[in-house]
Amino acid sequence: MSGRDVLILLFPGVQSLDVTGPLEVFAGAGAAYRVATASPGGAAVRTSSGLTLVPDGDLPAGPAPDTVIVPGGEGTRDTDPRIVRWLRAHAAEARRVVSVCSGAFVLAEAGLLAGRRATTHWRVCGTLARRYPDVQVDPEPIFIRDGPIATSAGVTAGIDLALALVEEDLGRDVALTIARHLVMFLRRPANQAQFSAQLSAQVASRSGLREAQRWITDNPHADLSIPALARRASLSPRQFARAFTAEVGETPGRYVDRVRLETARRLLAESDDSIDRIAGRCGYGTSEAMRRAFVRVLGVPPTEYRRRF
Repeated sequence: MSGRDVLILLFPGVQSLDVTGPLEVFAGAGAAYRVATASPGGAAVRTSSGLTLVPDGDLPAGPAPDTVIVPGGEGTRDTDPRIVRWLRAHAAEARRVVSVCSGAFVLAEAGLLAGRRATTHWRVCGTLARRYPDVQVDPEPIFIRDGPIATSAGVTAGIDLALALVEEDLGRDVALTIARHLVMFLRRPANQAQFSAQLSAQVASRSGLREAQRWITDNPHADLSIPALARRASLSPRQFARAFTAEVGETPGRYVDRVRLETARRLLAESDDSIDRIAGRCGYGTSEAMRRAFVRVLGVPPTEYRRRF
């Protein structure tokens, strides 16, 4: 295989969306890619959801294709050693090797993640780090590029990563056209967190603290200082700070920062409001304060974020 050939490896217990998501992205580019699937021995495989997939053939004996994709799924818990051996023998021949979700475990088992940053589904990031201590596991981003190796979080993050690869090969316009065809709202940047602040944080058990969480989300422009939030929760500032951190899993300040940043990112993507207006709506006070927050967390200023996404 050569040129812009893409090979997706299949195995029993694979997650079907980890296969079909990236496949549809590359197929959406038309003749620019030739996508094939392969399994050990060319055998049909049953996915974790019960769907049977029939591959195009056996693992190729010749040179590796341009891009190799290893999907995730329950089958990665006991990886077929033939896939591991094939990756060890051929991965260096490919321009890039990609994992989706728990497919990172297969790459790690093949030694491809040693000394590299990587991510996977948030539920198994801890397991990946413990099992392969030479891998620098980062549970936050939806995907990570480290040299020729790319790893992504669960399911839909594989589509985001595939779109990023298409953009790298064919340009932004082609990637956005494919995203629109797939009715994807937005191609997310690599460093977007796997979860929003509201989803990743715990929901407080006390009603007053839950009300504070709701108020922060609905009113990022408001006074969200600890004294102001403590009054809403009918607690002293000291009690509020301690209880919020204990029940939500992060400090009030950290939670507020994340909600404001996520709201600003959404408004930059969805609205035509000026940077100054968005900064005000999100509680930054000035556009310069918002710019500093974007650069610190995302590495790009708001103007560049809007241009890209």
